Amino acid sequence: MLNIPPKDFTTGIVAENAAARVTALDPVARFSLRAHKGDREAVGSALGLDLPMRVGQVAGEEMRALCIGPDEWLVHLPEAAADRVREVRIDAPHSLTEITDRELSFRIDGPRATELLTLGWPRDPASIAVGEGRRTVFDGASVILWRDGEEDWRMDIWRSFAPHVVSLLVTGCTELAAG
Repeated sequence: MLNIPPKDFTTGIVAENAAARVTALDPVARFSLRAHKGDREAVGSALGLDLPMRVGQVAGEEMRALCIGPDEWLVHLPEAAADRVREVRIDAPHSLTEITDRELSFRIDGPRATELLTLGWPRDPASIAVGEGRRTVFDGASVILWRDGEEDWRMDIWRSFAPHVVSLLVTGCTELAAG
């Protein structure tokens, strides 16, 4: 099944065949968090998170923080819980910016999902352990890749790059199924 997504990328399957499936996911609230090493613990405590220190590590359950730099985290949580972050009072130097509308999320899964990602990703998929994530590029577009399982990935794509990246994923999905 192939379904070229509408411009607004409504939630649902974008492409699916024996090789892989690409699904537009429900929106989530997103925040970009910056804090110096010495303030990390106070900032994390105010948010109710133990902020990970190593790039690629993920912490949290409902609210998840991915360390994407030595002093930078991407925080995801359900949209319904976003007010909790918007209203939190943090008494330590930091930058917390809501970026909810900047990105869209897609799940890439199936028996050849990892191979599908290599069509536009210049890194070795084994470099990301299950349960971790990375900021990287996919065919020149900045993305965040989350590895949820051996053949189960999520990709956060800037809204402006989504048509290009999703088109490549749809084409790649078709090519993998044919081969």
